[in-house]
Amino acid sequence: MLARGNRITRGAEYKAVVRGGARCAGALTVTYVVASGEDRPARFGFIVSKQVGSAVTRNTVRRRLKAVCAQALPAVRPGSDVVIRALPASAAAPFPQLRDEVSRCLNRKAAA
Repeated sequence: MLARGNRITRGAEYKAVVRGGARCAGALTVTYVVASGEDRPARFGFIVSKQVGSAVTRNTVRRRLKAVCAQALPAVRPGSDVVIRALPASAAAPFPQLRDEVSRCLNRKAAA
């Protein structure tokens, strides 16, 4: 579980990351990363639309993404903002495949 300080909570912050961030696309997710110079922990946000599936499916995907980001948190540069948009294929993907894709994008764009 990500702590409150590691989450993006405002819509304007989501919009700023998606519009101005470096983009890494995969088959299951699209990851946006903005590296700010601020001295604070990395923050994560998740976008899981209704195209992914029912509410139960969307929540499962979101929990999986949170778990992946919690594991990857030590390797992410402090001050980074990361937004992960789940694509419909992520609903049927096994956890290791989802973890590998998100980790690959985080390592390319937000590694410390």
